[in-house]
Amino acid sequence: MIDQNPSQTELDQALELIFYAQRAITAEPDAMLAQYEWGRVHHRILYFVARYPGITQQALLGILGVSKQALHGPMKQLSQAGLIVSKPAGHDRRARCLTLTPTGIDLEQSLSNPQRQLLARVFQSLGNSVTVNWVTTMQALSAHLRQPPRTEAGD
Repeated sequence: MIDQNPSQTELDQALELIFYAQRAITAEPDAMLAQYEWGRVHHRILYFVARYPGITQQALLGILGVSKQALHGPMKQLSQAGLIVSKPAGHDRRARCLTLTPTGIDLEQSLSNPQRQLLARVFQSLGNSVTVNWVTTMQALSAHLRQPPRTEAGD
């Protein structure tokens, strides 16, 4: 157990556990994405567009923390595969709003459901208080990066 003033060894152990946890949670989706010769950025795009239909490309850039150039290729592939649609925003024709097609929704579910199931099994095995502490920890770790997504309605 790590105390309030963790040692270097305890912090290194925590970092190592984050690494292994990430491998565990991404293994199945990574294998599915490899069939398309795609990477995790494709999954992240699908995931966030599914969570926030109508999200602007600009807001998605902020969430993912990538450049326009880094987003362009995967977005083009997802669009060409008929998984995502980009339409001009009603309030600003220069802004592009993103939504998933039914096929895109199906793929996002196929990629994310194994992750949801893994989290559900772990949460159920550890109990509510541990789960609440985990969520609190993840919120604290990500708080400085999180930005509320902007959708056409929310802009």
